[in-house]
Amino acid sequence: MLSIGKPLTPEQRLGKAVYDILNNPKYVGLSGVVVVGDRSTSDTVPTACTNGRDEIYGRAYIESLNDPELRFLVLHEVYHKLRKHLTTWEWMYRQNAILANIACDHKINIEISDDNRDGWAVMPANGYCDFKYRGWDEARIFRDLCDNESPDDGDSGGTCTTGNNNTAVGGGFDEHDWEGAQELTDDEKRELARDIDEAIRQGALVAGKIGDGSERDRFGDLLEAQVDWREVLREFIQTTCAGSDYGTWSRPNRRYLSSGYYMPSGISEQIGELVVAIDTSGSIGQRELTLFMSEIHQICQTLNPERIRVLYWDTRVRGNETYDMHELDDLPKSTKPVGGGGTNVECVPNFIRDEGIKPQACVVLTDGYVWGSWGQWDCPVLWCILDNKTAKPDTGKQVHIKSGDM
Repeated sequence: MLSIGKPLTPEQRLGKAVYDILNNPKYVGLSGVVVVGDRSTSDTVPTACTNGRDEIYGRAYIESLNDPELRFLVLHEVYHKLRKHLTTWEWMYRQNAILANIACDHKINIEISDDNRDGWAVMPANGYCDFKYRGWDEARIFRDLCDNESPDDGDSGGTCTTGNNNTAVGGGFDEHDWEGAQELTDDEKRELARDIDEAIRQGALVAGKIGDGSERDRFGDLLEAQVDWREVLREFIQTTCAGSDYGTWSRPNRRYLSSGYYMPSGISEQIGELVVAIDTSGSIGQRELTLFMSEIHQICQTLNPERIRVLYWDTRVRGNETYDMHELDDLPKSTKPVGGGGTNVECVPNFIRDEGIKPQACVVLTDGYVWGSWGQWDCPVLWCILDNKTAKPDTGKQVHIKSGDM
C-alpha cells in the first residue's frame, strides 16, 4: 500500500506507471504484453534496459523523470518486447548495433508520441523520434540511417553510447541488450515469441469485451502467421518439379536399365534442375543460410533433383555453384556465400536466361528489400522472405519466415 504524504520509492513509481498503463483504455490491447517477462530496478543500470523479455530500470533514472516521462519509458520498453526487436531484428545488430538501436527507437517513439499528443505520456530527453519515418518499418529506417546518417547526427535527436562491457548498446534514453538476447536459446526465443503472440491475442479479446472495439485489432499485424515455411517450401518443390503422374519416356527409369528394360521414369526421377538464389545484401546471416540449405537438402533427398544450382546475388550474381545428386550431402556445409552490396533481384532471372539455364523452379531467399522490380521469370518461383512482412512480390508464390523460428 502506498504511504500518503511520503515520496514514492522508485519501485513504487515504476509500479504506478505500469498500473496507469494497464488502466488506460488506449492500451488495453497491450495488457498481456505488459506482464510478459520480469521487471526490476537496479542501481547499476544508468537508464533502462531490455533483452526482449525482461526489463531493468535504473533507480536514479526513475527518480529523474516525471510521471508522463516514466509512463513513456515503460511503454518504450514494452514496445521493444511487443515488436520483438531484439530477436526478429538481430541481423541489423550484426551489421551496425548503434544504428539498429536508433532505428528501433525511432519506430516505437513515433508510435507512442502519436498516441499521446494529449501529454499523458511524454518522451524523455534525448529520445530518437524523427517523424519523417512515420509509417516505415524498422528495416527501412535502418537502411536509411546506414545510407544517410551518422550515429551522432543531431537531426535525429539523442546521442549514441555503448553500454558497460559492450553487453548493451545505448542511444536515446535506454539500452538494448542485444548480446543478452543472444544468450537466449533458440527454444527460449520461440517460447518468447509464442508468449508475446498469445499476449497480443488475449489483449485483443479483452479490448473487444471492455472497449468500443477500436483497440481490438490494433496490434494484430504483429502476430506471427501460423504457417510452417518448411511445409510451404516442400509443397512448392514437389508440385512444381514433380511433373506428370504418367512418367516420361525422354528420361528412362534408371532402375530398370541394368535389366535391359526401357521404362518411363516416375515422379521421383523427373525432377530437373532446381535453382536456389540467395540474397547476400546483408541481412541473411550464416545461421539462417545453413538452416535454409539444410531444409533444401532434406527435401531434395526424397525428390531426387537432377541438379541444384545455388546463385548468390546482390546487385548482380556473384556466385554460381552446382551440386549433382551424389554431391547433395555436401550442400549445407560446403556452399560459400559471396556478395554483400545492394539488392537488385532482376539480376537473377537475367543471369538464368543469359547463361541458358533451364530450371524447373527457382527458390529465392531474400529480405525482400529490393531495388526496382521483382524481375521477369521464365519458371515458377517461390519467394522465401526473411523478417519483412511488408514485402509483396508481384510474381510467383511467397512465404514469410521469421529468423527466430528457423
